[in-house]
Amino acid sequence: MSARTDTWSSSGVREKATRRGWGPGGGLGLGRGAGRGRGAGGGHGKPEKWGSPVVYFVALLFIAVCVAPVLYMVLGGFRTNAQITTSPAGLPHPFVTSNYTDVLKSNRFWGEFANSVIVALASTVGIVILGLMVSFVIARYDFKFKGAMYSLFAAGLMFPLVIAITPLYIVIKDLGLIDSLVGVIIPQIAFGLPTTVIILVPFLRAIPKEIEEAATIDGTSRLGFFFRMVMPLSLPGVVTVGILAFIGSWNNYVLPLYILNSDANFTLPLGVQAFSSQYSQDTAKVLAFTSLAMLPALVFFSIFQKRIVGGLTGAVKG
Repeated sequence: MSARTDTWSSSGVREKATRRGWGPGGGLGLGRGAGRGRGAGGGHGKPEKWGSPVVYFVALLFIAVCVAPVLYMVLGGFRTNAQITTSPAGLPHPFVTSNYTDVLKSNRFWGEFANSVIVALASTVGIVILGLMVSFVIARYDFKFKGAMYSLFAAGLMFPLVIAITPLYIVIKDLGLIDSLVGVIIPQIAFGLPTTVIILVPFLRAIPKEIEEAATIDGTSRLGFFFRMVMPLSLPGVVTVGILAFIGSWNNYVLPLYILNSDANFTLPLGVQAFSSQYSQDTAKVLAFTSLAMLPALVFFSIFQKRIVGGLTGAVKG
């Protein structure tokens, strides 16, 4: 490829993308016109009025319902069984860290943690790569049964994993993947594709045709356009589906319950259930184990929650 072809991304194509409000990592970002709009009315407008107190009360009530169980589990891990029995809703007094340290010192917890990381990362990578490729074809090319294919992925949202668990178990058993992490990863990728396609297609469809035409004139192949322009411009959507795929895979309980049999292959959701059965009399330690199992997904979601909102907003705009 010529030098002119190698440097097309830094010439008119990038400039055109910038003029239309597309940044390398901004996806469906706002252009200069939108920025002028914010400057014109953002600082001199009327102050926003507070909404109805009822709305804030309902919102606070909803937040309390969501946060209270998490706080109870975390704080319960710092209590003794005697404290929980005497005052189930009380605070730790004094704080006891032995429950958490015992869990963190156990090989069982870290083995299940490693299995969850492997399954979650492999499922996320598969969902993102395959979903982005499928979405690119549906969004950018016209072919027969294109609408039917998109409708098929949309219909997949109406069939959760629980409905297909019995025939899916039979298929995985025939493939010899029972009690294997691969037997969990492959179905999770398949059931994660519908959501990925529905989110990414609007992103890819909103990329201006002029950018692709300019890239073609500069000698860039379709594959080069995909890697050099499509992936950077659809980054918000890719991050969104990646986060959703990771959290969904980390918290998946039903599929590992059917597929995994040996303790050595258990993921953390299964580990919590097995640990709760084994230490049913040690409530404080069970709460500590559950809190630590929940913590990675909770932290991951808390860090990237703005990415999720931004990605879904971009998909709606597209």
